[in-house]
Amino acid sequence: MRTLSGEEALVAERHFAEAARVARQAKCLRAHGGSVIVSNGKIIGRGYNSPPGEKESNRTCRNTYAGTEKPRFDLTCCVHAEWRAILDAQKHHPEQLLGSRIYYIRINDDGSYRSAGKPYCTVCSRLALEVGIAEFALWHDDGSTVYDTTEYDQLSYQFFQPSKE
Repeated sequence: MRTLSGEEALVAERHFAEAARVARQAKCLRAHGGSVIVSNGKIIGRGYNSPPGEKESNRTCRNTYAGTEKPRFDLTCCVHAEWRAILDAQKHHPEQLLGSRIYYIRINDDGSYRSAGKPYCTVCSRLALEVGIAEFALWHDDGSTVYDTTEYDQLSYQFFQPSKE
C-alpha cells in the first residue's frame, strides 16, 4: 500500500474525477460508487453500482435481512461499480486487463467525493485478481492510496476478522 504523490497523484486525480463522473449514473439507493480501469494511461473500462440490468424489479436496496451474518455489502441487490468496470473492459479491451489498475471512488448525493474506506469487498478483490488487474486504487480524504491487488484481497478478508482486543 502506498499513498500517491507528485505526478502520479495528479494523474490519479484525473482518473478519480472520471470515476466520480461515472458514479453519478449509480442507481443504488444506499451508495453511489464509480470505477474506471486504466491500462497504459488509457481508460479501458467504466462502471457504477446499480441493480442488475438496471431493472427496478431487481431492486432490494432498502430490504433488511434479520438473522444473517453476511456482510451488508453482500446483501445489496446492486452490481458493484468494480464488477461493471471489469465486465466493460472484458467486453471491449480484454487483452489490456492484465497489469491494469482499477480506481474506485464513492460520492455523496451532491457529487462531492467520499472516502472509500478500508478494503472490504472480497468479491471485488477476487474478481480483480481473476482478470489480472495488478493494482487497486481508492480515494481517501488524505490522498489516493494504491494497493497491489493481492494485498487488497488479503486486507479485505482482514476487515471481517474479529478484533483481538
